[in-house]
This record gives sequence, structure tokens and C-alpha cells, in this order.
Amino acid sequence: MKQKLFTSIGLMSGTSMDGVDISIIRSDGQYEFHNILDEYFEYDEDLQAELIRLRNLVLNQNDLLKNSDELLNLERKITVFHAEKINHILLEYKNEIDLIGFHGQTIFHNPQKKITKQLGDGNLLSQLLKKKVVYDFRQKDIENGGQGAPLTPIFHYLLSNIINEKFKTGFPIGFINIGGITNLTNIKSKSSNFEENITAFDLGPGNCLIDDWVRKNSNKKFDENGNISKAGKIDQLITNQIIDNFKIDSYTKSLDVKDFDNSFARGLSFENGCSTITNFTGYLIAKGIENTAIDNKIKYLISGGGRKNIALLSYIKDNLDNKNSYVLDSIDKYGFNGDHIESQAFGYLAIRSFLNLPISFPATTGCKEPTTGGKIVENF
Repeated sequence: MKQKLFTSIGLMSGTSMDGVDISIIRSDGQYEFHNILDEYFEYDEDLQAELIRLRNLVLNQNDLLKNSDELLNLERKITVFHAEKINHILLEYKNEIDLIGFHGQTIFHNPQKKITKQLGDGNLLSQLLKKKVVYDFRQKDIENGGQGAPLTPIFHYLLSNIINEKFKTGFPIGFINIGGITNLTNIKSKSSNFEENITAFDLGPGNCLIDDWVRKNSNKKFDENGNISKAGKIDQLITNQIIDNFKIDSYTKSLDVKDFDNSFARGLSFENGCSTITNFTGYLIAKGIENTAIDNKIKYLISGGGRKNIALLSYIKDNLDNKNSYVLDSIDKYGFNGDHIESQAFGYLAIRSFLNLPISFPATTGCKEPTTGGKIVENF
């Protein structure tokens, strides 16, 4: 019997804090998926600056309390921004929307303390848009012993089957998302036994160290296409020192942008610093790939803004010990928009949450048992 198809809006505002990705999808929450629309809306400079400032202020649980008034005010601004942009889209797309998957803007994430804070008021968004909203996707997983991330692997599984059917890619296959943080998903086979078939890990920084360096040392927001890095030279002495002093020994924990800093590049020129930081980022991603790969020959499909950084991709390949074991391909080659995989995913996760289907698993987040997702609110 054919399952009901839901139309869902997925919202994603990542750790780069530059804006909001919005996708409209149709899915049964399991095996069928249709992408209808993808849009991106940039935060204005004041809103982005306020987000970055407050994120940098919140280093522990006490800081959440100390800055609670400012955070509440910023949360309202973020929520209203999302509502305005969705209304803009709905002027064009007039069909019925069943659900909205509202990720929110991560301001603090510490699974060891069982705390994860995404700015985004699901009740207010539901009231403003007169729609059912699913939000706070990570808390249930953390309460169930998980890391609260990554949450996209179950969507990657769906994509793996669609891509294999169309392009005969075969299995195993992997997905790498290079956002602020880099995460990786391995799909062993077509099997829907998710607990045995999907593994996922945070590997290290993605764009976060590079973006921070560029913002602090220029009037740019990021290193477009890796051009700044390509104009510089890697400082090998500093690179060797930071590699010796910083290692990720386990890939069982979720990572946050606050777990890393680029102070090791202080004193280098703008271009050389960018090149050195980008190479270090590439090194950590390469080691992560090697340490989590499930096969000695595997294709990885790359999404996220980092896939456009030619220098970063080059450094990842350069730092792989066995370059012939791994194929790194842009997911765009397979009919998907690599900028919107996560926003599509949260539309899909909203549907699964509504259907009370699990969105995280022991081998993806470390939770004790498969765990369903976010809070569902209908405030109208």
C-alpha cells in the first residue's frame, strides 16, 4: 500500500551563521523523496555579527543563564527572520504545507552535560505561519545517551538508494558534508536494517577555522573557491607542530566550532595563514576519512559549502595516505544541490518525527537505541 506523501519545509542555518537554507520537499518519511524548491537567504551584517558575538560568549551552562535575556531577544529575531523568508517563498508556492522542520541556530552544544541549545522558537514560528512545526531535533537523542549529531545520515541512506538506482554507483558509498564542521556517513548496502547499515561521525573542522580567519583579517566572509589559500604558502613548520600537538583520537563524539581555534597561524600573512589553516583542516578531514572508512575502496559524495573550496579539496587529497582508495565527488554530479542537502534533510526529519520514526541510531550518534526526533507544535 502506497504511503501518504507529506509536503515539508526544511530549514537549516549552519555553524557559519551566514544565513538560512530553505527547502520544500515531498516524502513519505521513508523511501520516496521529491525535491520541490531550494532557496538561500543571507542574514544581514548586524544579525550575523550578533550571532557570532553571543556564540563566542556562551562557553558553558552558566553563560547560557548569564546571557539569557540577550539570547531570548536574538531567538525572536531569528524566528521572525525565518518566518518572513518562508512567507516570501509561499507567495510563489501556494500548495499546502504539512510540516516545517525548524533546525534553529546552534549557540551551544555539550552532549556530555546533556545540553544543546539551538536558537529558534518553534511555538512562535507555528503561530506566525499557521503551520505545524517540528523543532529541537537534538535533545531527545542527547537524553538517550547520544551526541545529538550528526542527524543527516538517515537522509543520506535515502539518497544513496536514489543515486544508486539512477547512476549505478553501487555500495558501499559515503557522504561527506563540509559545513562549519565536517561529518561523514557510511552506507554499507541497500539494506533498511539501519542499525547495522549506517555509521556516521564528525571528523573535525570544515569551514569554521577558515571563515574565522578570513573574517578577522579582511572584509570578506569566507575564502571563495579557496582563492586566498591558493595565493598563499603553507607554513610547514607550524603545520608539523600543530599536527604533533593536536590529534583526534576518537570519532565517537560530536564536535563544535568551539573545539578548535586558529591561533597557531597568528603572525603569518593573511594568505599564508589561510593556506596553513586550510591545509590543517584538510589534514584532519583526510585522517578522519582514513580512520572511519568501512572499505578499502569507497566513493564519497561531498556536500556543503566546503565542497566549493578547491584548495581545501586539494589538501584533503594530498593528506590521504592512499589516494587511490577514495573517490571524492561533488554530490551535484548526481542530481542533488550540494548547498541544500541539510535543509532537505530537516524537511525529511520533520516528517519522520511526525510519524514517530527514528531519526538517530546507536551507530550514528551513539544513542542507546533508535530515537525519534523533535518536538511537534501546532500553535494556531
